[in-house]
Amino acid sequence: GIRPPILNGPMHPRPLVALLDGRDCTVEMPILKDVATVAFCDAQSTQEIHEKVLSEAVGALMYHTITLSRDDLDKFKGLRVIVRIGSGFDNIDIKAAAELGIAVCNVPSSSVEETADSTLCHVLNLYRRVSWLHQALREGTRASSVEQIREVAGGAARIRGETLGIIGLGRVGQAVALRAKAFGFGVIFYDPYLPDGVERSLGLQRMATLQDLLAHSDCVSLHCSLNEHNHHLVNDFTIKQGAFLVNTARGGLVDEKALAQALKEGRIRGAALDVHETEPFSFSLGALKDAPNLICTPHTAWYSEQASIEAREEAAREVRRAITGRIPDTLKNCVNKEYLMAAAAQWPSLDPAASHPELNGASAAYRFPAGMVAVGVGGASLPGAGATVEGLVSGPLPISHPPHTPSPGQTSKPEPDRDVPADQ
Repeated sequence: GIRPPILNGPMHPRPLVALLDGRDCTVEMPILKDVATVAFCDAQSTQEIHEKVLSEAVGALMYHTITLSRDDLDKFKGLRVIVRIGSGFDNIDIKAAAELGIAVCNVPSSSVEETADSTLCHVLNLYRRVSWLHQALREGTRASSVEQIREVAGGAARIRGETLGIIGLGRVGQAVALRAKAFGFGVIFYDPYLPDGVERSLGLQRMATLQDLLAHSDCVSLHCSLNEHNHHLVNDFTIKQGAFLVNTARGGLVDEKALAQALKEGRIRGAALDVHETEPFSFSLGALKDAPNLICTPHTAWYSEQASIEAREEAAREVRRAITGRIPDTLKNCVNKEYLMAAAAQWPSLDPAASHPELNGASAAYRFPAGMVAVGVGGASLPGAGATVEGLVSGPLPISHPPHTPSPGQTSKPEPDRDVPADQ
């Protein structure tokens, strides 16, 4: 059965907030330190999260490297809010979370420019073949005569007059459209979630169906979220013959086996993927390892130092709003609010303090000090932290401020994907 909802019930004076799949909390700490204790788990699954966090964490911060299914969510006994540091939330069962009384939030705006810029880089690369020309020179190819240039640069194409088809015209999709127009692309889009008239305000052409968009596109760019309705949206039947494909949204949108076969058979001109069905991506594994005319990057289209810090700050502020306000009313980007309201209508009238006595401090074990602590598993302390599991359970914890280490998906300095149904 579903545990009693505790969205706005009594809360411990210093609730626990856990970063589930990272260990750098230096950006979040200044925002949360006066209202919560922040712990980092550095886990890749809920099996690696200590029982103390599962039992008592009120808030959770997470990147895209851990998945929270219904069974995973049910392990958390006091959780009220999850904030995804980034915009995509396909790694969280948001409906199950709502039924358990857990609000799920995201940070949809921090990496819009970075992702749009990266998308245009991929598009331009496919048309002008910069990566392949660079590699040819690295391999010793000489191109001095017109014939040699024609051979090494074969496939390079003029952009002006080409049509870019965008699937999903959310924040990133719109930013890509505006940039593409400046390069001379005609831009069309398909997005069944947007109201009529958006195309007029942006000067774009709207397609009524996905098939219409594919029929008129020279290059297709994906900017929609991944859900149960659009898994393998690009497949054997929807790969556009003779077109380019760019995906900076979610890997599950593309059937990589079908794409690899289309590239090998020359049915598609080329593809650029920043996201993949299995991540972290490796060329040595999977269907794409021998595919020609393919550019792959490691889910980094979202990243810049500025975007990373902004995403982490906003995620921390969202957790703070959940702790100091009311859920979901005071939350800025709650993605399962409709599910929460629907579930709330069916919840029995219960006294959260009676059902969860630890929320009123009844559990003597709930005594985290102010500051940041490391919560490991199996009795082993996390590197760079002074807290062991034994110390966590049986005695006071030292405050630990580990050296700055990039979090999952982060290439340097502090960290965030990716948007609502019509965005990455």
